Amino acid sequence: MISTIKNITKIASVIAFGSVFLYSCEPEADNLGEQLFSGAQLNEESFDIIAYNLNNNDTIRTDASELSLAPLGAFSESAFGMQKAAYVSQVRPMEYDPVFGDNAVVDSAVLVIKPLYVPDSATVTTDDNFLYSEQNIPAKKVVTSYPVVKYGKHNRDLTLRVHEVTDFLGGAGQISFSDRTVAYGTELGSRVFKGNVSSSVITKDSDNTNLWTNDISLRIPMSASFFQQKIVDMEGSAELKDAASFIRHFRGVRISVDENDGYIFRFTPTNAEIILYYKYDKVENGTTTRPQLMKKFTLGDPNVRFGQYTYNRTDAPVSAALATTNPVSGDARLFVQGMGGPGFGFRIPDAEIAALKEKFSQDKIGIMGAKIRVYTDETVWNNNYEKPTAFVFLQKDATGFLPEVSALTAAPNFSLVTAFDLKKNPAYYEFTVTKSLKDIVEAEAANKDFVVNAGAFKSNEANQLMGYKADTRSFVPNRVVLVGTDASRANRIQLKVIYGTK
Repeated sequence: MISTIKNITKIASVIAFGSVFLYSCEPEADNLGEQLFSGAQLNEESFDIIAYNLNNNDTIRTDASELSLAPLGAFSESAFGMQKAAYVSQVRPMEYDPVFGDNAVVDSAVLVIKPLYVPDSATVTTDDNFLYSEQNIPAKKVVTSYPVVKYGKHNRDLTLRVHEVTDFLGGAGQISFSDRTVAYGTELGSRVFKGNVSSSVITKDSDNTNLWTNDISLRIPMSASFFQQKIVDMEGSAELKDAASFIRHFRGVRISVDENDGYIFRFTPTNAEIILYYKYDKVENGTTTRPQLMKKFTLGDPNVRFGQYTYNRTDAPVSAALATTNPVSGDARLFVQGMGGPGFGFRIPDAEIAALKEKFSQDKIGIMGAKIRVYTDETVWNNNYEKPTAFVFLQKDATGFLPEVSALTAAPNFSLVTAFDLKKNPAYYEFTVTKSLKDIVEAEAANKDFVVNAGAFKSNEANQLMGYKADTRSFVPNRVVLVGTDASRANRIQLKVIYGTK
C-alpha cells in the first residue's frame, strides 16, 4: 500500500550515488547522504519479502583468533533448548626450566579468570579483625564484589570444574571449532560460583602497609598435590625446559560447569592464568626460613585455546524450524542464536524488484530510503531475556561489507541495523538496504540474498571496522525469535521503501 508522506522535514535521506532528483533538506535517521529530493511527492511502499531460517549446524570457529571473550556456563529456555559452553586451553609457564629451591612444597594453586562484570554495582565488606598468614598478623581485609554480566537466569549457582586435558591440543595457529572434543582426566579443582567476582586488599594494622592484593577476578582453587607432582617435583627435568616439551607434558585444562540451566557469562581469555604458591628452605646466617613465593602459568597467547559448545534441542521449536526451513517461500518464524546457532536469510522477490524498476523507468522515481523491518515474535519470544542489539548483516557469499557501510565515514550517525523498543513486546529491528536496493533498481546490480546472524562487526581502538569477517558471532550468547514470511500477520517481515517523484 502506498501512502503519501506529508511531513517533509522527516523524510528519508537519499544516497547521492546516481540519484535522479537532488536537493538539500533535513536528513532522516539513517543519514546515508545529505542530498534529498526537494518539492517532491514523497511515497512509502511496503513489499513482502522471503525470509527463511539458516542452519549453522550449531558450529562455529572458536579458536584464539576468534574468541575475544570466552563464554562459560549453561542456559536452557523453551524456544532454543539448552546451550552449554566449556573452555579448553593449553598452559605455559612464564619461565621455562624453573628453580623452586630446596624442599619446595606447594601451599596452594588457583586458576584465575576475569569475567565481564557490572562496575556500578559494587558491594564492599570489611573485616577489621582479620589475621593474616601463619604469623596471625593483625590486619584489615576489604573485599569488593561485583555481579558478573550474565545471559540467562540470574539467580542460579554454577558448579565450575577444572580438569586436566590428556589430548595434545596442537601448535600455535591451530584452527578449532566449537564442536571439537578432547579427552580429559584428573579433576584439578572446583568451585560453586554464586555469580560474583571480587577484589581484595589486606593491610597491616600497625603501619597500614599492604600485605595482599588481588585484582577483580574469579579464582578457582586447584589441587596442590597435582602441581607438586606435575611441576615442582620435576624441577630440572626435560619436560619443563622448553615450550614444545611442556605442552606435551602438561597438555592443558578444561573449564566447564555441571549444570544444564543457569546462565552464560564471559571472561577475557588472554589474561587467564594459574598461580602456584609455594614455600622453600631459605638459609641465611645459619638460620632457615620458609618464605612463600609464586609461579605463574598463562592460558593466554600463544596457547591453543577454544570454546566447546553443546546443545540439547529436544522438543524445542527451533528443531522443527531448522528441519523444515524453506528458502523458496519463506518461514513463518525466524530463529536467531549466537555462538553458532541459527541465523536467517532473506530475499527481495524478483517481481517486487521488477515493479520498482518499472517505477524508476516510467515514473522517474528516486529511492531515498530502504529498510527491512522485522519484529520479534510476541508469543514465542515473550520473556525478559536481553534481546540482541546488533547483528552481522551481509550479502550471501559476501566478499566484503554491504555497500551501505561505505557511507559510514561520510555519515557518522548512520547505522546498518537499528533496534527499537527492546524493552517492549514486540520489539523490532530495521536493516538498512538503501544503497543495495538502489544498485539493484537503478544500476542493474544482481539481486542477491542477504544473511543475518547474531553478533556484531568488530572495531579497533580507533572505532574502525576490522573487516567483514571480523565479528563477535562466536561468543555472543543472545538469541531471539522473529516474525518471518507469514501473510496472516500484520507485523511480518517487510521491505519499507521511501521514494520521491517530481
